[in-house]
Amino acid sequence: MEMAREPSQPVQAQLGLWDAVSIIVGIVIGSTIYVTPAIINGHLPSPWAVLGTWALGGVLSLVGALCYAELATAYPRMGGDYVYLSRAFGSATGFLFGWAQLAVVQTSSIGMMAFIFGTYAVGLLDIPKEHATAWTVTLAFEAVLALSVLNILGVVLGKWTQNFLTLAKVLGLFGIVVAGLFFGQSSGAWTVSRPPTDTYASFGTALILVLYAYGGWNDAAFVASDIRDRRSIPTTLVLGTGGVMLIYLLINAAYIQGLGFEATRGFQPIAANVVQRAHEFGAKAISVLVMISALGAINGMLFTGSRVCSALGTDHCLFAFLGRWNRKLGSPVWSLLALAAVSLAMILGVGTQIGRETIDWCVGLVHADLKPLPWDKYFGGFDTLFAGTAPVFWLFFLLTGMALFVLRFKDPGIERPFRVPLYPVLPIIFCGMCLFGLYSAMKYAEWISLLGFIPLVLGVPLYVISKIGFGSAAQEGDGPSPDSSNT
Repeated sequence: MEMAREPSQPVQAQLGLWDAVSIIVGIVIGSTIYVTPAIINGHLPSPWAVLGTWALGGVLSLVGALCYAELATAYPRMGGDYVYLSRAFGSATGFLFGWAQLAVVQTSSIGMMAFIFGTYAVGLLDIPKEHATAWTVTLAFEAVLALSVLNILGVVLGKWTQNFLTLAKVLGLFGIVVAGLFFGQSSGAWTVSRPPTDTYASFGTALILVLYAYGGWNDAAFVASDIRDRRSIPTTLVLGTGGVMLIYLLINAAYIQGLGFEATRGFQPIAANVVQRAHEFGAKAISVLVMISALGAINGMLFTGSRVCSALGTDHCLFAFLGRWNRKLGSPVWSLLALAAVSLAMILGVGTQIGRETIDWCVGLVHADLKPLPWDKYFGGFDTLFAGTAPVFWLFFLLTGMALFVLRFKDPGIERPFRVPLYPVLPIIFCGMCLFGLYSAMKYAEWISLLGFIPLVLGVPLYVISKIGFGSAAQEGDGPSPDSSNT
């Protein structure tokens, strides 16, 4: 069985426990917690159902974190899911995962966060409406470019940036909690006087939105080789995911107490409304907080995503340049440049009229009967793109859960510093969650899921070309040659 080799990383592991936890919190808490709870509340009958759903989403994420903890400690190499999928199902599956992260999944997430940053920055700066789109695209472009440069300059600068942004984000969220709990509605906040506002209200829809808000906790596995002590990987995953769950529960309690449950239902800037009650500059404060959150998510995804691309380049010569590290800077320069380039192309493609028309034209080439993309659906352009790529994300998430069972069978003798408790119950629950996520994402996106699956299918001929036309992946680059895995 062909196994992904350990990627070339000519620097010592420099991430401590709190650095890795900061990455998880920074990636997970993007922009959803500031708007999505109002949509979720419209699907649920009571405030206690709201908190219960957020708690359930957190528990399911913790179950997944325990599964990833076993895989990450048994195979503590750069690339996370790429390594597990390559080992369990063959190099083709690992290649498609890495390709999907570069082509659509990770880069669309980076682009979406950058677009959110630009949108809120434009609102904060009071840019005239006729110039808002151009400024939004420009600021989004500059945010990705600046954070890419910071990560290229080295892992230490990248982690310091992440720690600072995460700390600022947590302090800002604490401010929302204080505003909601101490300056909000004093009585009747937790009472219910009418049914859910959404005609299609359902617990299932609410749960998938909650799981979407928790998305990203698994990215810590991508940087397992950057963590100094692999015994701390389980603690990292549990603390990061558990910390996010606690923050989410406190924030939702603050929303309910601050506005009253009935007033939290329906699409609205719920966080700004809560803070506005405590201070007249609440909306501007929330804009700054959302911008910080978006920057933290971008930085974390660049940091972790570059490790996946580096692992892909190490094993597959078609992308060999991605596996090269700069000796002096100690960073995967080419992987970071590739992620930035694709993300910037998406910002121009989705954020401009010419770009959208070009994408619609390409969709028409796939099949003449396909309609132009519904850019105004799913809360806007980048969310449309994100909705289309979500099924691919859940598909690979499910395969990673299945890989745990396969690797238990294939590698019974490998050292596993951490084992999932209650095996196989918890991994089965995790796979069930992934199946639910895949089904819900397909149902939500419908034919828009082609945005994710078409690039994924295009990865198949790329893999064949890489295997037939290029042979071995071992080539000289900026960093040393990769070492063969001993597993």
